Amino acid sequence: MIITSRHNPVVKLYASLKDKKGRISAGGYLIEGEKQVFEAVKSGKNVLSVMGKARLVSSYEGKVPAVYEVTDDICRFVADSVTPQGIFALVAFPQFKAKSSGNIVLLDGVSDPGNVGTIIRTCAAVGVKTVYILNGADPYSPKCVRSAMSGLNSVEVYPVEEGELEKVIENRRVIVADMGGENLFGKTISGDFCLVIGNEAHGVSEKLKERADEVVSIPMKSNMESLNAGVSCSIILYELLHKSI
Repeated sequence: MIITSRHNPVVKLYASLKDKKGRISAGGYLIEGEKQVFEAVKSGKNVLSVMGKARLVSSYEGKVPAVYEVTDDICRFVADSVTPQGIFALVAFPQFKAKSSGNIVLLDGVSDPGNVGTIIRTCAAVGVKTVYILNGADPYSPKCVRSAMSGLNSVEVYPVEEGELEKVIENRRVIVADMGGENLFGKTISGDFCLVIGNEAHGVSEKLKERADEVVSIPMKSNMESLNAGVSCSIILYELLHKSI
């Protein structure tokens, strides 16, 4: 049966995922597009349901718990993008884990969704599997999800509270990105690390700076004050990890 009404409970649920309150209530986030949905299912993400045009969703029967066929009008209603792609999925939030090994990125108050999404994509590209977010943009907002693209399929992203930080960063060298730090290039970091990227305006908190084992900066010509958080994180990760890619 094809769903045609905007008042249908499933349609209302999907439409609510554009807002944080709706995502929290549903326990998951919205992804959109053939490639995004296909890769989410293929990668083993906990896809709770798929919704869209019949020709696009039929192949997911038996692969996800629920599949819903809807009209073009419903796709336009649910879509966050200007041009709906005709297929959506509800993906469950990952359960918080403090990983005991591996390189991680900690975002300390990064507030721009585009920066957060870019950082997630870069982490996927260089093999960093986990990102923690402290007091920053919601990584599961539509803008973050679009910016991250398929990065969320290979990178686990967890919001964290200050009380959880020690558990997150233990057994790792803490590397803080800061304009007053040492020249990044040529540095050798041994062992697992936690790279801390700070708020676009105020940088990394003093508390985390005090916890740092290394404070690094990206050298720039004198007429440039700074790079945005997404670009800075990308440069630092590639410098630290290019030999292992």
